[in-house]
Amino acid sequence: MFKDYELEILYRDDYLVCINKPSGLLVHKSMIDRHEIYFAMKMLRDQIGQWVYPIHRLDKPTSGVLLFALDKHTAKLMSEQFKEHTTKKTYICVVRGYTEAHGLIDHALKEKLDKIADKDVSKEKEAQEAVTEYERLASVELDFAVGRYDKTRYSLVKVKPQTGRKHQIRRHMKHISHHILGDTKYGRGEHNIFVREKFNCHRLLLHALSLEFKHPYTHETLLIDAELDETFSFILGSFFPQHTTQSSLL
Repeated sequence: MFKDYELEILYRDDYLVCINKPSGLLVHKSMIDRHEIYFAMKMLRDQIGQWVYPIHRLDKPTSGVLLFALDKHTAKLMSEQFKEHTTKKTYICVVRGYTEAHGLIDHALKEKLDKIADKDVSKEKEAQEAVTEYERLASVELDFAVGRYDKTRYSLVKVKPQTGRKHQIRRHMKHISHHILGDTKYGRGEHNIFVREKFNCHRLLLHALSLEFKHPYTHETLLIDAELDETFSFILGSFFPQHTTQSSLL
């Protein structure tokens, strides 16, 4: 899938490089996906001919803005911004049902441990604070029977996580019963099958739309945004035609 794939570079200077990570690509090598041979970190390094240091993470099925540093000191400075929650991350997703117009999900999450990578980590840790703000941009009712309903409803939602827990957005949307479409881990199978069979959508409909942060040296505020891929754009055109441009989402 990613053989000879050229990553889209959204921003680059002497210290930082930002890409639009495609859905299905791991950020770095993982024991969980030992069969995978393609990773954003290695692909970007080979593409620009320079070592890169990941600053944050995106789940494998999530697409969008992903930031790397080009040296260890810059990586340290940027990591501090993320730890202090001074960066602003905005995501877009499509979920089942009609959400509230606005909402704040304040629901602590137990740390998700990997059976292999985290086998020596204590499983007795308390749940960690997790806060997610969301806004419904649009909604649609389709004349298709999914599950026990004659028609099915979906919402286009802009999400701003205030904390950075593993799978936070996916788990929080599940918590309020508005599962993200295409989520094979936390979603609803009947809806995943529906968008797969009727709309040829084989990905998680969650995209890191933009990232705002201060440059570690110039202190300029940078706002980097990433456009949707063909599949996500097709879903928006089919469900929410008024939100097919990048400007309508930001």
